[in-house]
This record gives sequence, structure tokens and C-alpha cells, in this order.
Amino acid sequence: MSGNGRAGHITLPEIDSTNAEGFRRAQTLAGPTWILAGVQTAGRGRRARPWSSPPGNFHGTLVLKPTEPPETVALRSFAAALALRDAFVQMTGFPSSFTLKWPNDVLCNGGKIAGILLESQGLNTPDATLCIGIGVNLIAAPDAAQIEAGAVPPVSLLSETGLRITPEAFLDALAPACDRWEATFRREGFAPLRAAWLAHAARLGQPIRARTGSQTREGTFETIDPQGNLVLRTPAGTLAIPAAEVFF
Repeated sequence: MSGNGRAGHITLPEIDSTNAEGFRRAQTLAGPTWILAGVQTAGRGRRARPWSSPPGNFHGTLVLKPTEPPETVALRSFAAALALRDAFVQMTGFPSSFTLKWPNDVLCNGGKIAGILLESQGLNTPDATLCIGIGVNLIAAPDAAQIEAGAVPPVSLLSETGLRITPEAFLDALAPACDRWEATFRREGFAPLRAAWLAHAARLGQPIRARTGSQTREGTFETIDPQGNLVLRTPAGTLAIPAAEVFF
């Protein structure tokens, strides 16, 4: 996601975590850069959960040097989700198969096929770095028995579509899509991303559960607001939730 031309890329056979490598290399990078790993030995998802990273799946990070305030920088998770969906549709020709789950997952036929992890350091300083970590189950998905009860079951692109796509080929579709959404975000702000995201949102207008810490709220998924918060309509009123685990 560059606003100044296409991002470069670095491919490594094995690394602990592409986000960790992004931070290690950040100060030496001349511009937006993708880091792609054949294998991650310590991949992680949200809340530091381990992320299964077998060979053949996509494990990549886009390293950026953002200049905006932290709340604006965080909205790039929606740009990444939209770019992922564009890449999936381009490579499969199945637009109806791919939906977006708040806050940062992509679903294929209702199962989780990709996740996004934003991590940042030094925002609002000259050394600001944002690492947008993306994991895609191209050929393998974790065992459903390892997934938290009630969570969306994981699926792979191969199992759902029969298509075997390499990580390198997927990056060839994903990187330009990220560039396009980044350019839109810089030029027009969050509004067009919000509209596009809502057009592909999973379970919009339907009952969901949102868990924040030990508290779980149930209600109707009404929208996302201009700050990217989940808007949940409950019997007690309408809530704007900035961060939560969502269950269907």
C-alpha cells in the first residue's frame, strides 16, 4: 500500500514472523515494502495467538511509514481486507464467495480464509512504522478442533475452490490491489473504504455476538461508523464498539 508508487518486495525462505522482520528492517527500507516468507516459525494473529504457517500458505507483511494519527492509521485494516477480497475475486472469478468479517478477517463460503494483523511502532514520530501482517490459507487450514468454540471455522482456498495458487502468484494480485486502496484512502479518506467494506460485510443486519474481555454483547450488526467501530443494536440501545471478538 504505497501512495507513491508500487511497493517493493523481499522474499525469505523462513522467518520467525514477517511482522517482526518488518520492524527489524524498517529503518533500512526506502519505501513501502512487502516481506514474504515461505515458512513462519512464530507467526501470530490477534491477541498474540499462534498463527499456523505451513509451506504453501501466504505469510506476508506490508511495511509502511505512515504520517497520520494512530486512529487514522488503524483504518488501513479495512483497506487490507478490501484488497484481499479483490485479489481473491481476481484469481478465482467467484465474487459471491468472499465476504468481510469485522474487524479484520476475510471469509470464503462462510469460513475464515485470511486474517490481518496491524502492528505499529513510533506513530506520530519521524520513525513511525506500520506492519500490516496478512495470513492466507491458500492450500491448508488449521484443524477445526484447535479453534475456539463458536469461532468461524477455517477453510483453505484449495479446499473451497479447487485452485492451487502459490504465495508469489497471490502477492502479484494482492500488491496492486493494496496500492489501489491505499491511493483511494490517501486521496478520499475512509468514506469510500467504509462504503465498499459494508457492501461485502458478512452478517450485516443479522444477530451477532461481540465479546470484549469478559463481557459479551448480543445484538444486530447495524453498520460500521466513520471511525471503523462496530455498531451493534441491542435491547439496551445502540453501541459503537471499537474492538471485540465477533461470533456469529
